[in-house]
Amino acid sequence: MSGGCRQKTSAADQGECVLVIRLGALGDFVLSTGPFAAIRRHHAGAHITLLTTATFADFARVSPFFDEVWIDTRAPLWQIGGWLGLRKRLHGAGFSRIYDLQTSDRSGFYYRLLGPGRRPQWSGIVRGCSHPHRDPERDNLHTIERQIGQLADAGIADVPPPDLSWVTGGIGRFGLDGNYALLVPGGAAHRLAKRWPASCYGALARRLAGQGVAPVVIGGPGEAELGAEIAGIGEGMHDLTGQTSFAEIVALARGASLAVGNDTGPMHLIASTGCVSVVLFSGASDPALTAPRAPEGADEVVVLRRDDLGALGVDEVERAAITLL
Repeated sequence: MSGGCRQKTSAADQGECVLVIRLGALGDFVLSTGPFAAIRRHHAGAHITLLTTATFADFARVSPFFDEVWIDTRAPLWQIGGWLGLRKRLHGAGFSRIYDLQTSDRSGFYYRLLGPGRRPQWSGIVRGCSHPHRDPERDNLHTIERQIGQLADAGIADVPPPDLSWVTGGIGRFGLDGNYALLVPGGAAHRLAKRWPASCYGALARRLAGQGVAPVVIGGPGEAELGAEIAGIGEGMHDLTGQTSFAEIVALARGASLAVGNDTGPMHLIASTGCVSVVLFSGASDPALTAPRAPEGADEVVVLRRDDLGALGVDEVERAAITLL
C-alpha cells in the first residue's frame, strides 16, 4: 500500500496532503459522508487519505472522497510495535492537516503520537490541537450537527447531508419482483436491548404481506438465526441475512417501498438513499444524537421509541409503516 504524499511521484508531491480519521461504526460512517464531501470540496486539489477500519475500507475506496485509504489495525495498548509503526507512517506521509472525525480517546492519542515537536494542523477535540471544536454542547448534538460545528471551526462552512448517490450495485441475483419492504431486525450482539423482538418482526411481516408488500429481512452473517426465526413466523418472506454487501443494501433500499428496523448501521445506509424508514429506538440509545437522516428533499425518517422495545406494539409500527406506503 502506498504511504502517502511523500511517496507520490505526481503533482501531489508539491501539493496539500490531508488525512481524515473515521474508524466506525457503520452508522457513524454514513453520517460522515456529508463531512467527507465537504472536506473533498474544500481541499479540491489535495491528496486526501482516509484512515479507517478494514470493515469500511473497500466501501471508502469506491467513493469520490479519497485518493487513498489506510486500514487502522487498532493495535492494543501493549502492542508497542504497532503504535510505533503507525507513528512512523503518519510522520512519513507529510500530512499538512488532519480531520479527526472519530474524536475518540484512540484517535486523540494519534495526535500525541505525532509529537513532540511540530504537528500537522488538527481538527478535533484533543487538547492543544490547532483547530479545536469549541462548542461546549457538542456531546448533546446529533452527529451531523456536531460535525458541522467541528468543520466550521476548521474553516469549512458548507457541509451537505449524508449522500450515497455515488454507490453502485445491483440486486438482480436476489430475484425480487414488485413491491417489497426491508426489515432490519438485528444490531450489535452486545446490545440486545436495542432490538425489537423477533416475534414482532414476524407479525409485522405477515401484515405487510397481507397488504401486498413482500417482506425482505436483511442483516449480517451473525444474524442468520434471527432471520430464519422471522422467516418462520412471517409469510412470503425473503431472508437475505448474511448475503448483502453495503452497496447491495443501498441498491435494495432504492427499490424498496419502505424499511423498518432497529437503531443499527444498515438503517443509516437505507435512510440515506431516501427510502422512507421507520426506526425503532429503545432507551439504550438517543435518536436526538444518532438517528438516521434522509437526504435533502426526501421523505422523513419516522422514529418510534420505548425504553423497553418489548412494549412497542405491532399495531403502532404497522400504522407508521402503512402511512408511509
